[in-house]
Amino acid sequence: MLQVIAPDGVPEIRKGDDLAALLLTALAGFDAAGGDDSGGWTLADGDVVVVTSKVVSKAEGQVRESTRDDELPGETRRIVARRGRTTIVRSRLGLTMAAAGIDASNVESGYVVLLPVDPDASARALRAALLERTGANVGVVVTDTAGRAWRDGQTDLAIGAAGLVVLESFAGREDPHGNPLVVTAPAVADELASTAELAQGKLAARPFAVVRGRADLVLPAGEDGAGAVTLIRPEGSDFFGYGAREAVVRALKGDPGDRAPFGAPAPADDLAAAIREVTGLESAIEETGLTVRGADPTVLAVLAFAHGWQVLPGPDTAERAAAVLLPLSP
Repeated sequence: MLQVIAPDGVPEIRKGDDLAALLLTALAGFDAAGGDDSGGWTLADGDVVVVTSKVVSKAEGQVRESTRDDELPGETRRIVARRGRTTIVRSRLGLTMAAAGIDASNVESGYVVLLPVDPDASARALRAALLERTGANVGVVVTDTAGRAWRDGQTDLAIGAAGLVVLESFAGREDPHGNPLVVTAPAVADELASTAELAQGKLAARPFAVVRGRADLVLPAGEDGAGAVTLIRPEGSDFFGYGAREAVVRALKGDPGDRAPFGAPAPADDLAAAIREVTGLESAIEETGLTVRGADPTVLAVLAFAHGWQVLPGPDTAERAAAVLLPLSP
């Protein structure tokens, strides 16, 4: 059975506040807030403590008298997509989020809250403090709210974790019908984050939650695990490294610094198929690369860039002579 509680009574968080103490105080008074009259809630081995990044950031001094627009450049590695006033970026933490997760809600007017400097480290610190004060070996998840590609609405996900298996792997197992499970890997840290949010709510001033019933995911004391950072796909491994418009612009621009989000060089067959689809021309696949005759050199250069290939310098391209394409790396 899975139990989730989110205690009331947590005051406004300020820089330097002790989150462990605030959580334990709120849990001690949980029955007065509508619990089971058992004299509060006591943390136990195997519990998972979930805390919003907003209060972690406030306690760590990540509040700025500023605006999203002013803070966004410093929180951004690169822009993924932009539509009007909405900017999706890959943030300094590697997360792909609107406005790098900078938030102007639940904070005084004229101020914004940045994400924690290192959410995994924040989770480790809270876990250690709770173990020291209660003796309970718990997992900790730091959450934030994000949208999802292809889906309306937002949900909470894990941006920091400690003492927790964040990704279960079912590869190599079989389902009840005997079918092999090849890539099934539930992001359980994200699932715990969204489960806790159902109890916390967005406007109820309940920044903490405790999830009980998944002790199998909690690591032994002293083992913090790899953290939520392991849930972030490396640059180039995501199918959607840029927005649709941005991908076109980046490929046309052809700046070598923009290559990483397009991923590793595509197989020769994939590039040959793209050339045929766009130009109607056939390309000869050779041991070292591709040879194409009669193609517009600009079109060929864009297709090569988007697939992680390059067009070798050759004869006068105005005559559209044979062009040789090679992958940028083996």
